[in-house]
Amino acid sequence: MTILQQSSKAQDRSLGHWYSLIQSGQLKLPRFQRMEAWDRGRVTGFLNTIIQNLPVGVTLLLEVGDKEKFVSRYIASAPETGARVTEHLLDGQQRLTAFWRAMHNNYEGETYFVYLSQFDRNDQGGRDADEVRVVFEGRWKHKDTWRPIWVDSPKSCLERGLIPVDLLCPGDQSVRVSAWVEEATAHLKPTKGAPDFEELFERLSAMRQSLRDAISNLRERVTHFNLPYLALPVSTDAKVALTVFVNMNTNSKPLSMFDLTVAMVEEEAGASLHDLQDKLEAAHPEITHYGDLASPLLQVGALLQGLMPNMSGINGMDKQQLVKDWPRVERAMVRASSFLVRQQIYDERRLPSNVVLPVLAASLDAIPEDGDALGRGEHLLRAYFWSAVFTSRYEGAAATRSFQDYKALLTLLRRTKFDPADYASVPVMDRRDYELPNFEQLTRVGWPKGSDRMARAILATTLYFGGWDFADGRPASYEALKTREYHHIFPDALLQEADIESNLALNCALITAKTNRTIGRKDPLDYLKDRVQWAGEDAVRARLKTHLLDYTTLAGATYADADGNPLMGNALAARLKPDFAAFLEQRAKLVALTAAHLASGEQPSYEALMAEAMQDKQVAA
Repeated sequence: MTILQQSSKAQDRSLGHWYSLIQSGQLKLPRFQRMEAWDRGRVTGFLNTIIQNLPVGVTLLLEVGDKEKFVSRYIASAPETGARVTEHLLDGQQRLTAFWRAMHNNYEGETYFVYLSQFDRNDQGGRDADEVRVVFEGRWKHKDTWRPIWVDSPKSCLERGLIPVDLLCPGDQSVRVSAWVEEATAHLKPTKGAPDFEELFERLSAMRQSLRDAISNLRERVTHFNLPYLALPVSTDAKVALTVFVNMNTNSKPLSMFDLTVAMVEEEAGASLHDLQDKLEAAHPEITHYGDLASPLLQVGALLQGLMPNMSGINGMDKQQLVKDWPRVERAMVRASSFLVRQQIYDERRLPSNVVLPVLAASLDAIPEDGDALGRGEHLLRAYFWSAVFTSRYEGAAATRSFQDYKALLTLLRRTKFDPADYASVPVMDRRDYELPNFEQLTRVGWPKGSDRMARAILATTLYFGGWDFADGRPASYEALKTREYHHIFPDALLQEADIESNLALNCALITAKTNRTIGRKDPLDYLKDRVQWAGEDAVRARLKTHLLDYTTLAGATYADADGNPLMGNALAARLKPDFAAFLEQRAKLVALTAAHLASGEQPSYEALMAEAMQDKQVAA
């Protein structure tokens, strides 16, 4: 039989057979596959498909001969028997993991049941007596006890018409089933000598038999349910099997380049990228602040081999060289995260563009860790980073353009001497093609809580001078930002009254939230005071400056008449619109000025920036 004939014809296999293969350890997963990913909804959906005996799609197997073609692992929570592996499960992990774990009811956050309406004592006749379905009950731990407590009581479960789904586990479960039925109905056992003892006992016996019959029927349905499969023969080349796996994979989340590269690296170099990544993240958890590292790690590896940081470049990497280069990749990623912290970028939510991370890391690999060369190199990368996030360079063909920028950066870094006059050789820093935004453009940029690059770049700039919290004066940091929220400086309710757009990046500050969230329409300074309950005026002035905010401007933004009554309607709009426009212009000019210095590689002080802004204002006047 040819591979085409064997792999294109689906074969039947019962869940009972699948169960025994998992239990014995003969069926394993290639280690490059993702871990289980289904949530309780998808687990419940699949179990209902089984209980209702509905058809499902085929799984995909690779038959294993004397030697496994891929490094393998056991299905989650299955016994690690050490038995000879006869099959690799290429597609179907989520279904069989859900089945195996449900048959042992060993999910920590939920317990699964089969609902049988005929045993539900709380049902008032509103359900079909033949209704059968799988449901779950969420669990949580309180003082070392799993709640709700009734889930562990057979009596309480049966009163709700619920049968633990693990009673349907294939194999001989007669003792377990009988014990559960006895315990669930023990309270119904009549007292000997009672006048109606025989009648009550017969009724109990009939109920127990009905319950056992119902469970037995469900067990038969589960054990004999058909989950078909396609099989690739032992002779299948590993690369062919991988290609079929990619094409057949039914996971709702498409396979990433990292998933595929893991398989190829394990085949060609005998190393596990999963293990290497796990060790890196355990040793340097700070780098995980910038999101999932799987793709950036491979992109850095590709750049170090002179390849584009995209699927084509990653696929074309020398996998053995990647493993040899891994210590360089690790050091580069750690240095890149440290570099971002020095730019006051602390996490993925505040990183304006993830395109820059691999380029920064690979470029840092070419920079010594001390001496004058380090200073020159970081000056260049500072200019690169801020140019990248404040221009449109990476809004199209990001991989191609980032590769061009990396090669240009590398050319400069390999020279014994270069200066800012040479920076324009890096395309993103050529201002003829990629201008920095002016203050008018910045005033129109939207709210920074989403993924908009320019909005995040503005927020990053307003944190560059420390971003001290208005309430406690703590500077911005990874830990500090966990407790902060995005707040309107000019309150949203106030601006909405005057029909003014409030969700602008320049109208945002990251500050600690107060419990009271119903402050409503107030003048900016009063609103912020109510939010954070801050200290004296001098302290507040200092804290506002670190967000590129001026205390005097906010203090002067008051919207009440001579009698202290809030302005309304046209009177409010007449005063608020020019005030808010002036506020946006003032802050936009400071952001644009800061961005210009940073995108030139400089590290401006707040005082110098203010002096320059004042001088520009006087010249303009």
